[in-house]
Amino acid sequence: MAEDIATSHASQELALAEAPMDARTLLSVRDLTVEFQTGQGRFEAVHRIGFDVAKGQVLGVVGESGSGKSVTALALMRLLPDHAARISGGRVVFDGSDIVPMREAEMCRIRGRRIGMIFQDPTTSLNPIFTIGHQLREGLRAHLGLGRTAANRRAEELLSLVRLPSVRAALDKYPHELSGGMRQRVMIAMALACEPQLLIADEPTTALDVTTQAQILELLRDLQQQMGMAIMLITHDLGVVAEFADAVQVMYAGRIVERAPVSRLFANPAHPYTQGLLHSMPALDEEDPAVLPAIPGMVASPFAMPDGCPFHPRCALASDVCRAAVPPLNPIAPAHSAACWHVEAVMAA
Repeated sequence: MAEDIATSHASQELALAEAPMDARTLLSVRDLTVEFQTGQGRFEAVHRIGFDVAKGQVLGVVGESGSGKSVTALALMRLLPDHAARISGGRVVFDGSDIVPMREAEMCRIRGRRIGMIFQDPTTSLNPIFTIGHQLREGLRAHLGLGRTAANRRAEELLSLVRLPSVRAALDKYPHELSGGMRQRVMIAMALACEPQLLIADEPTTALDVTTQAQILELLRDLQQQMGMAIMLITHDLGVVAEFADAVQVMYAGRIVERAPVSRLFANPAHPYTQGLLHSMPALDEEDPAVLPAIPGMVASPFAMPDGCPFHPRCALASDVCRAAVPPLNPIAPAHSAACWHVEAVMAA
């Protein structure tokens, strides 16, 4: 049975890889695998994932820490640490070109210019020894060839675009002189400086208070609509996804376990992990909001990944087939797929 399943899964992956790319598709990822080499040995942080991002689409990527979200983003940007990680398989086709085999010089013309990225922590992503203006002008001069005066004028426009107060004064400040919300706005300005076709936002509201978080999300939504760019939003916050994204994919242990339009995923989750994440969200109508359901156990160590479905040690529905074989990501409705042997039982719960 397991061999038949594996053969079927391989056939599906081959068909997906050979399917022609839709004209609306901006980013197409197929069978992407990322390996890390550590003192403890080698492990796969991302295992044969595949997904598409359409032009102008907002795709949410959710999952617990260690699920492979940020590693996927770094792989797409070709920013994995050379000494410890590598893309060991798959294709990443951006606007018709596979970026995996590209030379670094070619990638530099795409990174920052056509694909922008908001990194997870603006405190460590901004260089503390250079002013905000210097860091903004650097990218503008490198990618757009602007002179100092034109780059300075564009830097002012960008800080105004992200609604940073006292723009001219901010250009002369160092990162430590700005608040967390202001640094995040600077990071957004840097990511959007060259008007990229795709923006990868890795936890763009982490460590911000609720009011600032709402302002940043509103800003991103407005800029996305103005510029028509696609956004890949990486977050652990399903509330952010519900408010902001068009579609969502759920990652667990380096694999995509479910993907669907946002409204359908929230109404009809088909994977027990997705269901657990949704149940752990606080609701205003709960009798005792202080007690939230939690997914039992911990994400497995990459050096001790269980056989079969990676989620089965934490799943109440786990059976012998779950312990024997990894479920393929099968379609269950238009634009909705899940990797679970017990989809019907999950959706009936």
